[in-house]
Amino acid sequence: MTTDTPARLLQLLSLLQTPREWPGGELSERLGVSRRTVRRDIDRLREIGYPVQATKGSDGGYRLVAGKAMPPLVLDDEEAVAIAVGLRAGAGHAVEGLEEASVRALAKLEQVLPSRLRHRVSTLQAATTPLTSGDGASIAPETLTVMASAVAGRERLRFGYQARDGAESRRVVEPYRLVSTGRRWYLVAYDLDRGDWRTFRVDRVSDPFATGARFAPRELPTGSAAEYLRQSMSGGRQETYGFTVTFDAAAEVVAAKTPAWLGVPEPLAGGRCRLRGTVGDSMEWLAVRLALLGFDFTVQEPEELARCVRELGGRLVRAGGE
Repeated sequence: MTTDTPARLLQLLSLLQTPREWPGGELSERLGVSRRTVRRDIDRLREIGYPVQATKGSDGGYRLVAGKAMPPLVLDDEEAVAIAVGLRAGAGHAVEGLEEASVRALAKLEQVLPSRLRHRVSTLQAATTPLTSGDGASIAPETLTVMASAVAGRERLRFGYQARDGAESRRVVEPYRLVSTGRRWYLVAYDLDRGDWRTFRVDRVSDPFATGARFAPRELPTGSAAEYLRQSMSGGRQETYGFTVTFDAAAEVVAAKTPAWLGVPEPLAGGRCRLRGTVGDSMEWLAVRLALLGFDFTVQEPEELARCVRELGGRLVRAGGE
């Protein structure tokens, strides 16, 4: 019999999170308490936001149902390890648009994982190789989770940084947001030593450390971290180049398949549209990324991108044979 009410509630919650209906008598036996106590515990769970549905009958049953908000989950060791491994993979190779959510969730989970489970997660990931992987720079999941935790907790962050020319420096910043561009991660932060906002390529960051010193968030010069990153790139602070392409498809159709960081299509006459943007990746990668959108397009500029598209097209034609 579990006499500790909090421990019993956690045990009850763990049972209810199994997708099935639990007869009141079975819950009573599992917990070693009376059915009346089970009913009281069910009421306590409802009071703290868990949507427990009761069914009428000779024995009566209980099950969790979908509610208006997602309450905390209770995971066993195997479930926690499985989710952590999946989130680590998702942080680097997630469905487009989910990379940042994966990192935030991973930071929350790893913060509460016991050390023995953290070791299992690291060991399992080290022993496995994904069939498909991104071609961007490699980043340790620990680096992302430390930075994500500092962003969420509004803690000042200290780290080593290697500039484009190879110069090493130590930075102390107020981290604002992590931004994924598909192949690379960037940190948008206020650099305390330089007294200004900066963007940092996360693959150039080393030994990030949350200092524990809290800060009040400053107002970003632009509306969003993604927009600030885009302007920072176009302003020459990153290794970037601009491009312009036109698509033989309507703007709203192209926009539905175009990531926001690549740009926003502008409508043109005749059901066509124009996409202008600034990126910090290779011309070859951009050529492939544009082709994967699935629409006929023409490169307006730069000529280097047009050449990459021609070479890619010729290579694919040769690969397909006659």
